[in-house]
Amino acid sequence: MPTTFPTLARAERSALADLAVAVGPDAPTLCGGWTVKDLVVHLLVRERNPLAQAGELLPPLSPLTERATERWGRADLPLLADQLRRPFLTWAAIGPVDRLVNTVELFVHHEDVRRAQPDWAPRDLPDAAEDELWRLFKPVAVMATRKVGAPLVAVDARNGRRIVLRRGDGPAVVTGRPQELVLRLLGRDQVHDVDVSGPDLAVRRFQIATLGL
Repeated sequence: MPTTFPTLARAERSALADLAVAVGPDAPTLCGGWTVKDLVVHLLVRERNPLAQAGELLPPLSPLTERATERWGRADLPLLADQLRRPFLTWAAIGPVDRLVNTVELFVHHEDVRRAQPDWAPRDLPDAAEDELWRLFKPVAVMATRKVGAPLVAVDARNGRRIVLRRGDGPAVVTGRPQELVLRLLGRDQVHDVDVSGPDLAVRRFQIATLGL
């Protein structure tokens, strides 16, 4: 069924929950050493325990993160996936907030599970979905590429649109469909048809940089 907008975040949420149950709790993901269950627990802590989630960035709050993660981790994956499908009592139930905060997050984590499986292939997303990702990914990509020691530009391979992520002359130019750019710029290597061009030094600095949030 085609995705309607602005509900890409909800569509990705539902698809991720279904896939998590299908592949099982111990299946791998592209998200570090996390299993599928680890990833679902992370998303639930993020939505249901915002103060605890802040502990991932603020060391004084890390005990809250650990306790919330342990508490959610006691549940079986089908129950966790069911909770993920239903953000009705959280901030994620507010449509505009959900769209701004969760569209890229849930898309990337859905792909983290999909592309960690041996038979993965890129999805044929409708242009409306690609456009939604293109509109929303710049703030995340700017943060994720902060360690790239060179100017950097992202280009939509469909139409040549450009987003400047790091200003300067002689940038590395990363070209691909929006779904692939989102994943590559957030540090995932399992991407399809992404081209990096530009001066050798800029390209090299992009390729060796640590990407991600």
